[in-house]
Amino acid sequence: MTVHIRFLGATGTVTGSKYLVTHNGASLLVDCGLFQGYKQLRLRNREPLPVNPADIGAVVLTHAHLDHSGYLPLLIKNGFTGKVWASAGSCELASILLPDSGHIQEEDAAYANRHGFSKHKPALPLYTEEDARIALKQLHPQALGEPFEPIPGWSVQLRGAGHILGACSVLIEVGGRRLLFSGDLGRPDDSLMLPPEPPVEADVVIIESTYGDREHPEENLLAELGPALQRACARGGAAVVPVFAVGRAQALLYAIAQLKADGTLPKGVPVYLDSPMAIHTTDLYDHHIGEHRLTKAQCQAMEHAAQMTMTPDQSKAIAFQHGPKIVLAASGMATGGRVLHHLVQYLEDHRNMVILTGYQSPGTRGATLAKGNDRLRVHGQDLTVRAEVVQLTAASAHADASQLLEWLRQIPAPPHKVFVTHGDMEASDRMRLRIKDELGWPALVPEHGSEWAV
Repeated sequence: MTVHIRFLGATGTVTGSKYLVTHNGASLLVDCGLFQGYKQLRLRNREPLPVNPADIGAVVLTHAHLDHSGYLPLLIKNGFTGKVWASAGSCELASILLPDSGHIQEEDAAYANRHGFSKHKPALPLYTEEDARIALKQLHPQALGEPFEPIPGWSVQLRGAGHILGACSVLIEVGGRRLLFSGDLGRPDDSLMLPPEPPVEADVVIIESTYGDREHPEENLLAELGPALQRACARGGAAVVPVFAVGRAQALLYAIAQLKADGTLPKGVPVYLDSPMAIHTTDLYDHHIGEHRLTKAQCQAMEHAAQMTMTPDQSKAIAFQHGPKIVLAASGMATGGRVLHHLVQYLEDHRNMVILTGYQSPGTRGATLAKGNDRLRVHGQDLTVRAEVVQLTAASAHADASQLLEWLRQIPAPPHKVFVTHGDMEASDRMRLRIKDELGWPALVPEHGSEWAV
């Protein structure tokens, strides 16, 4: 029987990762992510999957970011009853991210209903915090490097991918075929995470291409972040930093701790980490020494770099702190969460600054700011962008185009086929061409919903 892959997400976009592998009547879903960005993508989250969730035998997660795990509560709510396999780190992070995602969706829906700016009457969340907590019961942690059978006769192995805590590449052996899913690959020179493990031999490779059309600058994060924060502080402004709660928030905290230690920033400038999810994630680094680059002392310096604001009242109180300040708040693309309230508070004052810390998916508020638009719509109101907007280029947790190719070059033998996914169309196609021209391997960019025999 032939092995098939069906691409149910992360094609033509970096969000909604879902790859359905089928063989001999059984199926396994690699990743179960939410679509983000443009409305037409987000609407896919509310459409039924083209496969019955009850017919899926197992799910394997590459990592816990919501564009890879955030659809799980819906999948389970709609009938999936199998196990969700992931690394221990990913299971711990999902236990933080998924309930928080449900909670934020409930809060955003309630806010929309109170203020009447939603077209839906009433506005409803995709899923609730309770839905997410129910879904967590199906998580099953698995050690890296140890083959396991999520479905009888299917062998799967997780291998370190860098990127964030617990992130993995996934090797599936079934029907005489070896399929290697890169997951999101980290940078070999990442300030927090260890480099990705070298890939193993495979017949088919599914490679991400978030940065498939660009290279990271040589400038490091400290050299880029320090001058920006100095400018904001010098004019007495607030620096609002939309952060991804997992990975990016911790990298920024560590960088700010270093900038204060070396005198680049005054030690007295208040820093706030205004995201319960990011706060809980920061605590995990101390429990996973050896899985990242930081020592215990460096983890503690990172944890003490900011005032942790857990409650809504603590978050609101930040506005009453006069003078320069730095506010790190999720979400990283300004699609929801507490950062929206800070944008409403600070975006229209020229003394302030918004620092974008990484890739901004088209259709998100972060992408709107990155393009230099002078208007931004938040909570039903149009804000005039008077604050300085800074786009960091050195903070990304993704491998760039050359680093992706270098990872592929380490495969012991050329694969029969490479599928290029998890990128905007330009990025994916540029990576496809480089794989074809520089490696001489057959590569293609699959369309959303397409199915391939491998």
